Amino acid sequence: MERGSDVKTGAALRHGLTHLFIIVLGITMIYPVLWMIVSSFKPNSMIFSDPGLIPKAVTLENYIAGWKGYAGVSFGVFFTNSLLLCAVAILGNLISCSLAAYAFARLKFTGRSFWFAVMMVTLMLPAHVTLVPQYILFNSFGWVGTFLPILTPKFLATDAFFVFLLVQFIRSLPKELDEAATIDGCSKFGIFLRIILPLALPALVTVALFTFLWTWDDFFNHLLYLTKPPIFSVARALRTFVGDAGAVSNWGAALAMSTLAMLPAFLLFFSLQRYFVEGITTTGLKG
Repeated sequence: MERGSDVKTGAALRHGLTHLFIIVLGITMIYPVLWMIVSSFKPNSMIFSDPGLIPKAVTLENYIAGWKGYAGVSFGVFFTNSLLLCAVAILGNLISCSLAAYAFARLKFTGRSFWFAVMMVTLMLPAHVTLVPQYILFNSFGWVGTFLPILTPKFLATDAFFVFLLVQFIRSLPKELDEAATIDGCSKFGIFLRIILPLALPALVTVALFTFLWTWDDFFNHLLYLTKPPIFSVARALRTFVGDAGAVSNWGAALAMSTLAMLPAFLLFFSLQRYFVEGITTTGLKG
């Protein structure tokens, strides 16, 4: 009995230490976010002089000043631009990547294995390798200063990760469903629309969520191609708070707008969390 009690005590101690470590790690990771949110409500003069999480004074002036935007353009315009970019990017990836994945997973055509291998190789290709050729190409088209360099590739299935994710999900679906639909007179495209897409909903939601997060948080491409304030995204507009010498003239406004910039991603992730987890973990047909 004593030995069994010692074993239970040791197991409880290990579990307790594990949970304590996870809690401490979680607090360490979330502290910068909490500090940013709290500091966005502090007066500028107290942001660094009073670094605690309990502010001595609360103000909304930072949000008012930050919402005025840059160069006469309200931050509401920047939010609208970002939401538009994300919506079109999601649409483009869902259409192009799902079609490409269906072709690789279900259709038989000459060179399928070769082109799939080429697509997989692009996953290991650093984005900076193609940066200069892409910029030269888009500049020759006259697209620099527009949304086109960011959105057009989304309709060409250039995100190999999403294609691979959808291929793996579609391959896990029973082929008997396709055969039954074919017997009923359904075409290949009809199978894609009526059988594959409804069953691949969790994977499609995962693609949509990742596309939103990556497009919303993308700074480098937006800095490179969005050159005029009326078409700035949120990520690009936040850069305007930083001066040429790296000095931030209004920390409060920068932190306030950064706090608002987090809200869409948080809301979308938590509202679609169930589909996201299912799309990542599913390896076979469930239901």
